[in-house]
Formats: sequence, structure tokens, C-alpha cells
Amino acid sequence: MGKKEKNCNPLDEADACLGEQWDFVALDPDSRLVLSVVVGKRVGETAVMLLEDVKRRLGGKTPELVTSDEGSAYPEAIREVFGREVTPEPTGKPGRPAGPRVEVPAGLNYATVHKTRAKGRVVSVATRIVMGLMAVVVKLLGGGKVNTSYIERQNATDRHQNARKRRKTYCFSKDWEMHEAMTDYTMYSYNFCWPVRTLREKGSGGRWRQRTPAMVAGLTDHVWSLKEWVSFPVCQRL
Repeated sequence: MGKKEKNCNPLDEADACLGEQWDFVALDPDSRLVLSVVVGKRVGETAVMLLEDVKRRLGGKTPELVTSDEGSAYPEAIREVFGREVTPEPTGKPGRPAGPRVEVPAGLNYATVHKTRAKGRVVSVATRIVMGLMAVVVKLLGGGKVNTSYIERQNATDRHQNARKRRKTYCFSKDWEMHEAMTDYTMYSYNFCWPVRTLREKGSGGRWRQRTPAMVAGLTDHVWSLKEWVSFPVCQRL
């Protein structure tokens, strides 16, 4: 964005919004609801911003299961956002007592997916439990496998909606603010205005009822038009 990543100076604040920019997206696989999206460099600070927003939207609750690719920023970001400071009990042994440390809550499980590619194709997929227990992860998944297919499918949908993210075209973003604005527009309007085929359900008379992620999540009872979504007041009167 603006110029190639190799020409950006990491010590220059003016280059923070130039070069490669990534979408950090949190998705609920059950409802396909986009919980949060943050645009920025592929660094720990961006991952922390994403997870802090997710935590706020969850009302401060700790998720039972988090899955992702093997992005190096995620483990420490999860620990920083959802971790709790714990001071070990004195052991009574000689030496300086252990100071407080941040520990991940026992109820949080984190698993990653590693894909091995050969000649541009995925030839094997391996999973790893980074935090928590395999037995708990399997139970939470209902016997299914750890995967990132839902977020990958959503990424493909977003590329179709947002021409700025299509590969090998001249449509790429040149301005960071416009890129962030379009990302928010396509990501969050998807929640309310985009019926997902795999979320449809049969109603009375055997007719299919189309549903959006927001409908499945219980946030609305109908498919919104873009006009309804754009004109909906951000601040509600009490």
C-alpha cells in the first residue's frame, strides 16, 4: 500500500500505514459472524488489538477454544489479553520468592493448523495444541478436526466483495484509511446483509428460509438491505 514493503522503514512512523497490510479477522464458526477485524502490519500489536476487541464484544468472557494458523504473534497476544496475573505461594525454601506471572486461564484452549505445500499445493495438514488439552479440544469440536476452513472461506467471500483485495490486479489500495473503511464496510455488512447458503433452514411448507450470520447469532430476525444497515443509527436513544 503506497509502496512496497521492502522500501518501508520500520523505524519511520510515516511508513506504518504503507507497504503490506493484513486483515486480522476473528470469526465465530457456528454462526459465521465476523466478530472483529483489524487492519495492520503482521505484528504482535495488531493481534493484541484484535483480541482486545473480541474480548470486549464477548463481555470480558474467555473463549473456550481459539484456532488459527501458525502466526507467531498469536500465542503471546492470547496470553496478554486473556491471561491473568498469578502470584505463586511461598515455598518456604531459601532464595527470593517467585514474583507474579501471567497465566492463561485453565478453560482456554488454543490450537493451530500447519499446512505443508509442494509446488503450490497443500500436501498435508497437521494440528498442534498450543494451550489446553487435546481431549478438551476434541470434545469442543464434537469429534471434528481443528481447521481454519471457515475463516478461509470468509476471506474468499470478502475478496469477491472488495476489489481492493483481489490478487494480481490494479485495484489494490493506495490509501490506508480508504482500505480500512472498505474492509469494515464489507466485513460488517456481511454479518447482516449476506445470506449464507449453508446457514439456510427449512421453514413451514418445506420452503428454505435464508439466514445471515447475524440472524443465526440472534442479533436480528431478517436479512437487512444495505440501505437499512448503512442508515441504522450507531448510537441508540434510551
